[in-house]
Amino acid sequence: MNNSLGKYLIIIGAFIILVGIVIYFFHDKLQWIGKLPGDIRIEKENFSFYFPITTMLLASLIVSLLIRLFRNLF
Repeated sequence: MNNSLGKYLIIIGAFIILVGIVIYFFHDKLQWIGKLPGDIRIEKENFSFYFPITTMLLASLIVSLLIRLFRNLF
């Protein structure tokens, strides 16, 4: 193991704590997540299906931008 692994683990832990704080304090303002146009939702009597395509694309874009930002900073 090397020092860079510890540094990355600290960064990932800080990010998880930050996401937890945002969800804890702003959960009522984040109701739109999972209900975007393009998310597939099928609900029938004994069956429900949900596939959040647009939400996954948005999350992927945000994570990719954050990774690129961290690579450029470090």
